[in-house]
Amino acid sequence: MRTKKLKDFFIGPALENSQLESEKLKVVWGLPIYSSDTISSVAYAGEEVLMVLFPVMALAATRSLIYVMASIIGLLVILVFCYCQTIDAYPQGGGAYIVGADNLGEVPGLVAASALLVGYILTVAVSSCSGAAAITSAIPAAEPYKAWIAFAIVCFLTWGNLRGVRESSVMFGLPTYFFILSLVVMIVTGFVKVLVLGYAPPAPEVQMQTMGDIGLFLFLRAFASGCTALTGVEAVSNGVPAFREPSAKNAKLVLVLMAVVVGTTFVSVAVLTHLYHIVPQEGVTAIASLAAGIFGHGSVLFYVFQIATVIILSLATNTAFAGMPLLLAMIAQDGYMPRQFAQRGARLNFSNGVLLIFIASSVLIFLFNADVHSLLPLYATGVFVSFTISQAGMFRHWTRSKTGGWRHKAVINGVGTLICFAVCLLIAGTRFLSGAWLVVIVIPLLVLLMKHIKRHYDKIAAALTVTGDPAAELHRDAPAPKILMPVQSVNRPFLKSLNYVLSLGVEDIEFYYVSSGDGREETLRRQLEALEIPGARFVCDTTLLRNTNEVLLRHVDEIQERMVSGQTLTVVLSQLTLEEPWANTLHNQTSLQPKLQLNHRRNVSCISVPYIS
Repeated sequence: MRTKKLKDFFIGPALENSQLESEKLKVVWGLPIYSSDTISSVAYAGEEVLMVLFPVMALAATRSLIYVMASIIGLLVILVFCYCQTIDAYPQGGGAYIVGADNLGEVPGLVAASALLVGYILTVAVSSCSGAAAITSAIPAAEPYKAWIAFAIVCFLTWGNLRGVRESSVMFGLPTYFFILSLVVMIVTGFVKVLVLGYAPPAPEVQMQTMGDIGLFLFLRAFASGCTALTGVEAVSNGVPAFREPSAKNAKLVLVLMAVVVGTTFVSVAVLTHLYHIVPQEGVTAIASLAAGIFGHGSVLFYVFQIATVIILSLATNTAFAGMPLLLAMIAQDGYMPRQFAQRGARLNFSNGVLLIFIASSVLIFLFNADVHSLLPLYATGVFVSFTISQAGMFRHWTRSKTGGWRHKAVINGVGTLICFAVCLLIAGTRFLSGAWLVVIVIPLLVLLMKHIKRHYDKIAAALTVTGDPAAELHRDAPAPKILMPVQSVNRPFLKSLNYVLSLGVEDIEFYYVSSGDGREETLRRQLEALEIPGARFVCDTTLLRNTNEVLLRHVDEIQERMVSGQTLTVVLSQLTLEEPWANTLHNQTSLQPKLQLNHRRNVSCISVPYIS
């Protein structure tokens, strides 16, 4: 009861199944929940591009940044068109996993699913670490605690998502709109100061000498670094069932709105970065430097924008919290992941998937010491694998179904396939030694794990399925069952267990005692005989090695060998249960271990009779 009250306090009371529809998202909340990851990347994607260009091009890198970001926005537009078609064709959700499995086969579908799972977990790790970096940019003294700050962010997001979809949408949606408003204010202020008021931003005092112009390879490397901005695009197509009806129409609207917001802000920030001569600095993010240049370092608006940035970078993880549990549920329903992931929790969300994200992302945060630049090479590779499979699957879908307007749709998805595949190779090639190799290993391992889980479920299903007439498998003339009652003393738990056995009307009862050679067996025998149980007998074995459970199990095996066909043995164990859970650790709980081992013996049943003290 105390545990339930504590659970209700933290995540709220359980919801009824009939309340599921009210938990689904409207467009106004679907946009921040499913787009926060992509929108938040404006805070770090440009910096990743600058870190590639600046060592070669110095200040000229800021002009090239505009071209790189414009190219990324062009790819975003293509992806939005492609995923709108995916939503139309697969309104049940599932994204690349469903599309790949349905059109390309089992393995491509599992590869896409594995890539998405890796991408979602990295989304949480990268976004929370980015939020921590924004905090340490404003408060340098907090730098040594960056990993713990990122962990605290993940804890908060986990708690919010365990409370349910509707509550988390309001809790995390408003701050996302706050960031968008703050970003718009910064962009408008920045352009007005330069273009209207004639403000000339000062160039950095220390300037590197330009070592070269932007070449194709340098542009491609910068493009690959900036493509981390596109990692959350597929989340909408994965989570179509989370939207209110008409779910497909609402999901597409969210996708288009996301593209408009991201495209406008990305290009604007890139232009302002050039106008204000923003360059990478140790310990300060590029977006923080831009805000300082526009609002003035230490100004109220600067800190307001930093707070908004911290919030959006932290809440970007919510895209993964919204998308991954749904995806896990679909994979689990198909038998490729543990079935627990397909079960809805008390708040009608897939809480087991939420907890998996929490555990996996927390491990990554501490493993990489909350370093965003170390995590990003792992980030985009897997996502573009899923992009490629999704577009290839849709191309196959249109060429096979040949439904209305299939030719131009196939062309769109075909172009999307080629571009995503090229970008995937580009990211893997340019960032392979930086950590992308790890994703290349993890994805095949996840595929093998999921295939193994599927084989297990298929094997169990075949073993449990009744073929033919179920009545033929009943043992109507089976011999009377045997009852074995291990006993240490005639106490209240034992007497309760004996009353249970007597209520069954069983006549073949054996009281079994394992003696340590202390002579207690005769006293125990007299106590049991005094109970005058018809058909009961007392059996005692002696051991001086303190291996009571081993002797008990050996005796069970001996009884099994003597049983006739169709006969069963039931071992009845008394179990002391205490009202205070912590107090159970003060007792041996000797019935637990033999119960686990007895469960593996054929024709043997084990019953625990609890005695509450």
